[in-house]
Amino acid sequence: MSEKHLDELRHSTSHIMAEAVLHLFPGAKFAIGPSIEDGFYYDFDLPRPLTPEDLEVIEARMREIIEAGYPFDRREISREEAEKTFADQAYKLELIGDMPEDEIISIYTQGEFTDLCRGPHVKNTGNVNSEAFKLLKVAGAYWRGDEKRPMLQRIYGTAWSTPEELKDYLDRLKEMEKRDHRRLGKELDLYSIHEEAGAGLVHWHPKGGVIRTVIEDFWREEHYKAGYDVIYTPHIGRAQLWEDSGHLDFYRDLMYSPMDIEGQEYFIKPMNCPFHIMIYKSRLRSYRELPLRWAELGTVYRFERSGVLHGLLRVRGFTQDDAHIFCAPDQIEEEIGRALAFSLFIWRSFGFDEYEIYLSTRPEKYVGEPERWEQAQEALHRALEKEGLPYEVDEGGGAFYGPKIDISVKDALGRIWQCTTIQFDFNLPERFDMSFIGEDGKEARPYMVHRALLGALERFFGLLIEHYAGAFPVWLAPVQAVLIPITDRHVEYARQVVTQLREAGLRADMDSRSERMQSKIRDAQLQKIPYMLIVGDREMEAGAVAVRLRTEEDLGARSVEEFIAMAQEAVAEKRVD
Repeated sequence: MSEKHLDELRHSTSHIMAEAVLHLFPGAKFAIGPSIEDGFYYDFDLPRPLTPEDLEVIEARMREIIEAGYPFDRREISREEAEKTFADQAYKLELIGDMPEDEIISIYTQGEFTDLCRGPHVKNTGNVNSEAFKLLKVAGAYWRGDEKRPMLQRIYGTAWSTPEELKDYLDRLKEMEKRDHRRLGKELDLYSIHEEAGAGLVHWHPKGGVIRTVIEDFWREEHYKAGYDVIYTPHIGRAQLWEDSGHLDFYRDLMYSPMDIEGQEYFIKPMNCPFHIMIYKSRLRSYRELPLRWAELGTVYRFERSGVLHGLLRVRGFTQDDAHIFCAPDQIEEEIGRALAFSLFIWRSFGFDEYEIYLSTRPEKYVGEPERWEQAQEALHRALEKEGLPYEVDEGGGAFYGPKIDISVKDALGRIWQCTTIQFDFNLPERFDMSFIGEDGKEARPYMVHRALLGALERFFGLLIEHYAGAFPVWLAPVQAVLIPITDRHVEYARQVVTQLREAGLRADMDSRSERMQSKIRDAQLQKIPYMLIVGDREMEAGAVAVRLRTEEDLGARSVEEFIAMAQEAVAEKRVD
């Protein structure tokens, strides 16, 4: 079935659900009910909170409506008739009031339900498969996303062509729930967020801190190899800086309230780029210095409404793996190629090798000369072609200040995550009057490229948790091996082995609790530790360990030296299997 038909099917199912809800709550007020990716929702103002049992009753009524095969009848009406039709529906009246005077107003009726709707819909309710839809959950949703407006109850559902497709989707949902980084973050003791400390602010626990440290160390090492310099910039800046950069004009709603420091307004930084420009402008630059590649793991803060905060994926404070490249016009193509190849290398190192890539070109409103845009877009195009990467062109989708490449990665479940951006900027070099002395002795304007690779470390960590379902590759695992002594008399030997492993650069712990061995093994598997090293009399006598994997595979006895070599090899090769 085409996406278009699925969209019509799901939109129609949302109307069927609305009719069923009104059957259960005759005086209910209903708001909007669009189709969304993989499903639909409808928002209601109801006299009481819905329960799981209510959803079952609503589903049963929906099947009756489907069985009746009511046609979806469309009718165009005047504004006056629309207001009369929905006289007792305040949310519909507000929508009608916001419509342009010349807009055609249409309604759809099926059975006993009439809705304000542009459509389209399937022919009749019988076109919806009564065994291929499911109501999933109820959530709160502010009317029109405004926290100052009424809180409505949003019923989410999904609809498919066949019961088999529905089952596949529900199975996928179960797998997504198993991989949910919020649940795993708690179970594996990786991070937490505390309302009393501030919503959207992440606390990295020791195990999460280990993984972050490994990521950052790898990031720095590879950036140095790739010719970048790592810099550090302040967390606050004077208001004048943000005025000069344009952030106060374009992003003020995302910036936290200013603070007064000796009569001067300061803002917490929402971005790193103006500070990088300050470093560039700290002295006169020559063409001989270019290109300059400066990278920073810079923590920034942006206001997000509480309703959109979501674990690690949407936060208010995050560390951006930011970089800016300043180069001469004749260097731009090579620099874009390097940035693109470097981005893909980093993603592959973390186990991601499927991508969707977009090249976004000049919009109608833009800054900079058209010829520079053409040069920049051509450089992006040639870099993608050289790498042999398939991509789509998003005509006019660039920012007003420059074209860009966006890279979205696919995780283990095939979900798309937009992460990497390679973004030209013709705006900031002009705003800050940036220049370098060219080979001819004259001042010239440098090209500036923003490059966010992993994006925010917090969001990337959430992606990483869900991609691996918390079972991180050995090189990333916070605890790589746990020693499990069978009895108390084996504890001292196990402690000696832990010391050997740590001296060899491996992250090892010991479980010396007075629990049965099988219980300890089970706990280590739940903590998704790659290697369980069991030691008893035989292992102690032979200077060995019995190696078990978290997959329950038993590798048998290995000398401590042999195990160290095996684990070090897995770490060095950054294996992801």
